[in-house]
Amino acid sequence: MTTKQILFLFLFSSFFALKAQENKKSIFNVKKIGFLYNYADENNFLFDDTDYSYYTNTYKIQAFYDLGNWKKWDIELLIQPQIQKIHHQLLNIQFVLPSEDNYLEKRIEFTTPKTMHLFGLELGFVFKREIIKDLDFRITAGLGVATIDTRTERLAKGFTFLENGSLGFSYKTFNKTAIYIGSNIGHVSNLDFKSPNNGYTFLGYEIGISYSLK
Repeated sequence: MTTKQILFLFLFSSFFALKAQENKKSIFNVKKIGFLYNYADENNFLFDDTDYSYYTNTYKIQAFYDLGNWKKWDIELLIQPQIQKIHHQLLNIQFVLPSEDNYLEKRIEFTTPKTMHLFGLELGFVFKREIIKDLDFRITAGLGVATIDTRTERLAKGFTFLENGSLGFSYKTFNKTAIYIGSNIGHVSNLDFKSPNNGYTFLGYEIGISYSLK
């Protein structure tokens, strides 16, 4: 991850934080900010597609907003601009059918290992419940839009969608700081806006840190 990419994420999330702070009475005031790292792979005990290899390193800047509570659950809105660095290779050349245009060239292109980049903005809902003092159980469901800079046999270049679900634990280490450890299931596809649209489904783990602004 380059310095320019980190700066882009920081400035992008800071814009949302500043806009939310303009109205102190709004429920959309930023409650806390954070950073999350995620590693995910298609080769795991849930998903193991032998047609291709795929793993990703994801970096997210996070802004959390209070939405209230329901029974013993605290509910937050989560805004996550992100960058994904993806490594991909087609392993089964028969996945590209002879009926496709320029199929021999595509087989060469897609079986060559490649590094791709995805830039996205994801909105999520966090459901959080305290288990013991300073330790919370967290459920997150997210949906976002993104653009990917390289085509593959499974996904077209350009516009695409993100879907993520996470389970994890957040532990308050200091008065305003907490660390988070969890796992997630994710999917990337473009809902048939372009072809191909087989997409990717993967399982990963994630670690993050957050800082309370209140």
